[in-house]
Amino acid sequence: MDSLRPSSAPTKNKLAKTFHRVIHLNKPTNSPSKNSGFCLLIPQENKPKHELSQCFKDNNRNEDEAKSTRNKAAAAEAFVAQLFATISALKAAYADIQMAQFPYNREAIQSADQAVVNELKSLSELKQAFLKKQIYSCPPHVTFLLAEIQEQQSLMKMYEMTMKKMRLQLESKDSSYSLLRKELDDIVSYNKSLEKKLNSSGQFSILDCVKLSDVDPGSLSVVLHYAIRSIRCFVKLMVKEMESSNWDIVAAANAIVPGVVFTKANHRCFAFESFVCREMLDGFNSPDFFMPNDQSKDSKQSRFDFANGFKKLKAVNPVRFLKTNPDSAFGKFVRTKYMPFAEMAKRVWLLHCLAFSGDQEVNMFEVGRNCRFSEVYMECVNADVFAVEGYGGFRVAFMVVPGFMIGKTVIQGQVYLSPAGRPETERS
Repeated sequence: MDSLRPSSAPTKNKLAKTFHRVIHLNKPTNSPSKNSGFCLLIPQENKPKHELSQCFKDNNRNEDEAKSTRNKAAAAEAFVAQLFATISALKAAYADIQMAQFPYNREAIQSADQAVVNELKSLSELKQAFLKKQIYSCPPHVTFLLAEIQEQQSLMKMYEMTMKKMRLQLESKDSSYSLLRKELDDIVSYNKSLEKKLNSSGQFSILDCVKLSDVDPGSLSVVLHYAIRSIRCFVKLMVKEMESSNWDIVAAANAIVPGVVFTKANHRCFAFESFVCREMLDGFNSPDFFMPNDQSKDSKQSRFDFANGFKKLKAVNPVRFLKTNPDSAFGKFVRTKYMPFAEMAKRVWLLHCLAFSGDQEVNMFEVGRNCRFSEVYMECVNADVFAVEGYGGFRVAFMVVPGFMIGKTVIQGQVYLSPAGRPETERS
């Protein structure tokens, strides 16, 4: 027994070394080429699996947070779009109420009022959702599209109401235009009928308001404009005949008022009007109108004769009167002035008769060339001259229609003006 114990020790040590080597095979050696025995490598998997799992969890968490952020932004955008769409719908409903009031439509007003109430409720709900942070509708893109559609519909409704309103205004304007046009046509027709009646009967209603018992500036002014209107009609006819006969209108006007620069071509008619007025009113301040072989009577008898002559002549045709009374004072006046132009001569004669039929003294006055313009005594016939700047006032180029003084009252004369400082080279 004792001899066997020593021999077993080496065998036990050898066996222990072998097991020890097998157990520690998982430890790597410095160089695989130096391993002389069998080698079994066991992978270490615990640590790499934990790290990979943690990485996947972090990535998923980041993606979820980004997705949540995008959803919140989309929901907020959809909420704002819904808010603006509701406001547009409210505006359209309010405009609908206004349209229903003119003209008044009870049913339309009630319907529009209910629409306003509904939109206000929608706004209140949106407000509460915002305060409670419950604006995240699902899905946001559908809400956004519906809000866009609602806003476009509201805008279209507003445009339709605007078009309807403009159409109503246009119809109202057309109606007003038609009424005004009818009134104008009626007035023109009435004036034509009066003119026709006056021309045929010799009745001049404009002279009916003239009172001979007390000649005032108003009556004298009425008859003056009555005469001037006839003179202007004669001047237009004269210029037309001159043009048809190939007369040089520029040369003719320059012969009457030499050196005057006319701002417009048609202003040359004022030169011819000035000439006719000067000829027809020459001698107006004399009771006998400077007619030859006519003796002045005493003042009282003259006033009576003038008033009587005014009454007789104002309501008759001048040609017929001349045929039956060729030797009358009016007949002599026509022969002295312009024999063929009886109507114009008659109106000037009536002005003269009226001036000498009252108690107040009436005098005609004229303004010389280059006189300074005075608004008290003069009226400008070419108002466009006032647009000229830098000349320092205005001067009288020539007098078109003389003025009159009745007592201390002035009836303005009509003048053609030129800038006072205009160079001489521009006057020619």
